Amino acid sequence: MGSTAIVALLALSAQIASADETGVSFWVPGLFGSLAAVPATPGWSMGAVYYHTSVSAAGSVAAAKEIEIGRLPATVNVSLNANLSARGDLVFHPVLGGRFAVGVTGLFGNVNTSVAGTLTASLGPLVAMRSGLISDELTGVGDLYPMATLKWNNGGNNWMTYLTGDIPVGDYNPNNLSNIGIGHGAIDAGGGYTYLNPATSHEFSAVAGFTYNFKNPDTQYQNGVDFHFDWGASQFLSKQVFVGLVGYAYQQVSADSGQLPILGAFESMVLGRGPQVGYIFPIGKVQGYLNFKAYGEFNAANRPSGWNTG
Repeated sequence: MGSTAIVALLALSAQIASADETGVSFWVPGLFGSLAAVPATPGWSMGAVYYHTSVSAAGSVAAAKEIEIGRLPATVNVSLNANLSARGDLVFHPVLGGRFAVGVTGLFGNVNTSVAGTLTASLGPLVAMRSGLISDELTGVGDLYPMATLKWNNGGNNWMTYLTGDIPVGDYNPNNLSNIGIGHGAIDAGGGYTYLNPATSHEFSAVAGFTYNFKNPDTQYQNGVDFHFDWGASQFLSKQVFVGLVGYAYQQVSADSGQLPILGAFESMVLGRGPQVGYIFPIGKVQGYLNFKAYGEFNAANRPSGWNTG
């Protein structure tokens, strides 16, 4: 397919899509995918991501949410829906024989969260049950996510390193079910590889990283260290169109701190996979890139799960 400039997908974060404190983390699984490590053409670029998720959870995840807002449930269910979009600006410069990019991503979106269930309380022989529904909705802005990447190319082999994080300036209130900001800072770093064969038009990408989370000053809760692995495989049908598969693995590798004993270590994990379609097209002297990805989640523990598209 020749040398093609690819703009990496932008970072987004939303309370409905991740893990750790009440099932929420900084990293959104599936952020990286096909062509992740391919260097882009130097210059300015702008990207936009529409992200939709529909997830649910029960047991400890729902209990953690009600504990955070000052209630203590026994058996609850969680239903979450969000429509999110993100915009960011990236600047590219050659550095150390590679391609260096820096940028920042902001987030605007809507989150609707509900917790429905039954609370059973007992004191000696006395047992009381209460059923009800708690819900709220928020439309606002999220945190800021700066990111720096450094990429190298050698024929069909491409490598990258990245550093990103969370600046907690978004809409967040520990007394709300729905939040767009996550309430604490984070640092995330990792590396990746893309194999792109121009002769066969085969492509495979994989990116792995770790997240260190700072303590939430409002709740005195600190998420453990998270590991994430995103991958994508595709076949180019032409110089502009490719189809393939994407997936991710997300695993918390150390326990949270600050949670109530009822929650235990509250370590989370999830796997996801699904189809993708990509389209590369010219816009005057610049290049556009559209990518549609859909994920179905499975093997989830201590986090909401369901399906996501973007």
